[in-house]
This record gives sequence, C-alpha cells and structure tokens, in this order.
Amino acid sequence: MTLPDALLDTLRAHFPGDAMATGMAERLAYAYDNSRRNALPDAVVFPTTHEQTEALVQACRAHRVPVIGRGRGTNTTGATVPVDGGVVVSFERMNRIVRIDPDNRLAVVEPGVLNGDLQQALKPHGFFWPPDPSSSPWCSIGGNLACNSAGPRTVKYGSPRENTLGMRAVAGTGEGFRCGTYTSKGATGYDLTRLLIGSEGTLALITEATLKLTPKPSALRTIRATYRDVSAAARAVARIMAQPVTPCALEFIDDVALKLARDYGGDTVPLAGAMLMIEVDGEPETLPSAVDAVSRAARGEGLEDLRVAETAEETAALWSARKALSPAQRTISPNKINEDVVVPVSRLPELVDGIKRLAKKHDVLIVSFGHAGNGNLHVNLLPRDEAERERSHACLAEVFALVISLEGTLSGEHGIGLVKKEFMPLALQPSTLHLMRSVKDAFDPEGILNPGKLLP
Repeated sequence: MTLPDALLDTLRAHFPGDAMATGMAERLAYAYDNSRRNALPDAVVFPTTHEQTEALVQACRAHRVPVIGRGRGTNTTGATVPVDGGVVVSFERMNRIVRIDPDNRLAVVEPGVLNGDLQQALKPHGFFWPPDPSSSPWCSIGGNLACNSAGPRTVKYGSPRENTLGMRAVAGTGEGFRCGTYTSKGATGYDLTRLLIGSEGTLALITEATLKLTPKPSALRTIRATYRDVSAAARAVARIMAQPVTPCALEFIDDVALKLARDYGGDTVPLAGAMLMIEVDGEPETLPSAVDAVSRAARGEGLEDLRVAETAEETAALWSARKALSPAQRTISPNKINEDVVVPVSRLPELVDGIKRLAKKHDVLIVSFGHAGNGNLHVNLLPRDEAERERSHACLAEVFALVISLEGTLSGEHGIGLVKKEFMPLALQPSTLHLMRSVKDAFDPEGILNPGKLLP
C-alpha cells in the first residue's frame, strides 16, 4: 500500500519533524515483533498526546488506511505486525506516569510506560502493580493491557483485567472516550474497560490507563520441590491450589526443560522428572505458617526433594533452573514455537500427560513450563529442521484440540494475534464469534484497527 499524498500531508501536520517516519530503516524497525513475523508499514508515527491519536485515526479512517497500535513489540503472536501495511502507531513517547495516588491505591499512566519502570516508581510508596510478565523490563503497560499479559503473580493477584480501573482510548471511528472508574467499585453500564483489555488493538487505541495498586508484602519465601515425573508434580499443583493459602507464584518445569536448563546452566539445576517453583508472601509473623501449609500440600506421592530458601542467595540458587531456561531453548531451536494454553487446575495432570504423548507421536521436542497455579502452561515446540517444523505445526493443532477437550482455552496471556486466529472456531461457537464481530463493527466500522488479527 502507498499512502495517499493527502493523508501524508495531514499526518505531517499533526506529527511534525521526527514524530513521523517514512524512511525504509525506520519502517523496517517497526515491521516485526517477537513472533519473528515481518510486514512493512507505510509510515510510523510517535504520538505524545491523546489528541494526536484522535487526529491520526480520523485521518486514516477517511482514507481507509490501517492503523496498528504498538508498544515495545515483545508479544509472540504477531499481534503488532502490520500485515496490510498502513500506519504503525508507536506509543513509546507517551511514557509519563501521570500520577501515583497511594490513598486511593491507583496510578494513572500513559501506554508507553514500561512495566518495570512503573514497578520501580511504586516501590517508595509501598505498592506494586500485580501483572509482571517475564518481559517486564522492556514491555509497556499499553501492550500488557492489549494482550492481558500477566505473569507468575496472577495466581494470587490477578491479571490486568482484575487490576485496571479505567482508561482513556480512541475508537476506530476516531472518537475519544473514557471508560471505567477511579473507584474500586462501579456498576454504571457496560464494562468497556475489561472489554478493551485483551482486544489487541482491534477495538481502540489506549492512551491512558488507571491502574489498581496492591500494597507490597513485607516478606517473601521461595520453595523448590522436585518430583519423580510430571504427573506427580501436576497432582501437587492441584493439592496446593485446593488449600487455603494461595502462593504468589507457582511455576511448573517439566523434565525436558530441566535437562536443557542443566546442560546450559550447570549442575545447580536439579535432575528430576519435574519441578515446582513456589513463592509465598505475607507479613513476617504469619509467613512461617503459610510456608508450612503450602509445603504440606506440595508433599505427596512422587516428591523427591523439597527445599525452602532462607536467604536471598539461596533464593537465587533455587531459581537458577528457571533463569537458564530461555537461553537454553534458543541454543536448541531459533525457530521455537511458543504457545501458552490454559486448563482448569484439576485437569493439569491430563494436559501434561497428553503433551508427552503428542511429543512422542509427532517426534517433536516439546518443553513445557509456566504458571501452573492458573493451569497456564507455556508449550514450547523446538523444531531443528524443516521436517520437524512441519511435524510441529501438525502437533500444535492437536495440542489445541487437547486443551479444548479439557475445558481449557487457547491463550492465557500471549493473546491470539496472527498465530492462533485460525483456531478460534475450535474454541468459540459461531454465535459467540458473530457477537465479537458485531462488537468490532461498533468500535471500528471501517475495520482499520489492526486488521487481520484475533478474529478469524
């Protein structure tokens, strides 16, 4: 697509100087995300105000030109790849923390604020924002909201949907609007805030968010438990989540992942059939009893070893396997297929057993780990050549079918993007998809916002 001269003139008027880029080098830099998919935009703009965003969408709507909102491109589903060309809107310059309000437990931020930067700013006030994806040093709040990206703490504190009070945004019509509240309770009309979260920029562009803050616990304890096999570990997860003390992190790592991590990170990584990394937080006087309750639930048939860290150094040592995992996978396969699926916690043993069977059936190396307390596993297929890549795609379709048969869902935090949209009819009935398309039409009648994503 070549942008019309009239549109280019309008955009230059609203985005003067380096606020707009049309050179090949800049366009290439915004053509891809962490999915490794690639498509060239026709221009990139860098708004600094809500009003600029409104003007942009109005101009692009008039010319039926696609508009693709973008945070820092850390997502893995192709959700920010401009497959139909058009204008990429990078929110990296809208990066102000507008205010932090400890009395009302909220913060107001622009979409380009990095998750890690917000957490640092909240520390002196004794608060945190619960969503903490592994990319938190680099990912933006806008991207977290667009994909409902969560992380380990979701098991206790919830995802962005549970931790966002309201927002300001621009619909595909070019109209700006506010939704949600500045209060912790609200029952005034439809909940557009939760609707926009996870919509991957297909309904509106978020220009400001009001986030719900949580007081930071003063103490934290880490537990590492190793098991004879993945089934024993999965059963332990179900026991842990069935007792009253909710851990603030409950991570699962299978045997294949442990072997990879040990090959990369050395013998500090244990050899086992599976491992759980568990964190419990709270106040110092109540923490020992909480740790004891979770440890009792972790014990059971198949447990090989359980260790509780007493110092920061011991905590770092216990986490060594998880830290070594991502670089270890990259040494095996640069074409890693990284999917996140979710099943009810009680069905987790069936999921991990099923994934083992599918890996054997298709002769594909699969590494499974993730946020087991939510039933959210990251299923990583590691093809090493073209034949394995073909088998991996066939295997992935069966993984998704398995997840749906277990009353699960296609994504917990990565979103749908390009990668999973063909599988949406597997997860949702036609009448549900029809309603979703009707919602899309109401927000974005010309279909210019992030076309080709999420909906099949």
